[in-house]
Amino acid sequence: MDNAGMVEMFESLVSTGLKGFLGYPAVIHEATLLEFFEKGSVRDGLVVSTINGMTVDISEQLLAETFELPMEGLTDFSKIPKDILFDASSIVSQSGEPVSTSGKKREMTIEFRLLCDILAKTISVKVGSFDAITQEKFLMIAAITCGVRINWNRLLFNILKDMVTPGSRQAKGYAIQISPLLENVSNLELSESSEFPTSKILTEKTVHRYVVLNDKVGMEDVTDEPRVKKTPVRKAASKKRPAVC
Repeated sequence: MDNAGMVEMFESLVSTGLKGFLGYPAVIHEATLLEFFEKGSVRDGLVVSTINGMTVDISEQLLAETFELPMEGLTDFSKIPKDILFDASSIVSQSGEPVSTSGKKREMTIEFRLLCDILAKTISVKVGSFDAITQEKFLMIAAITCGVRINWNRLLFNILKDMVTPGSRQAKGYAIQISPLLENVSNLELSESSEFPTSKILTEKTVHRYVVLNDKVGMEDVTDEPRVKKTPVRKAASKKRPAVC
């Protein structure tokens, strides 16, 4: 890529050890995934589900081995040192002023807006607006950008457990990660496979398109104030209404 900032961001992302988790072959078994979540639960620290009458267990160790995820480091983003968070808030800023964790993505440079989207859609998998930075996404961005060691395996497995916990507000996700996990289960019959939409896979072409669509947003003076609608002035009636007593 010609964009040095974008290249540096991706290099930081790769150095976290998330490459295997984010870059696995994009083939999914949609019907099997639906059954996996419908019948999934957490038992004795394992993610357990029943597919075609067969019980499937996914452990934290299996997740680590399959995607070569880091198993050492912080398991709580709130433990990241404050000086690192302060540095990160300026590094990712579009204006040079520290960004607000309750602000909008347009406060960040284009490469960190993309990173924010990657984390929201593939790691935390939250329901809601992707336009906000949020405390959670900023902490992850700070950790990745400043090279903080994170136990990504523990964090990702905890999110997976939330996905199968009844009543949890955690959205369902990890489609391209769960599929290969299930493919390795002996004698498990999976539904017909399909390729993940190429438009959702990051390539040089799709990243360039993202830049073209989003780069101008941060350069505009956009306010959140609603526009005031002008009330049309009606012409006076030709006849006066009779007075009401």
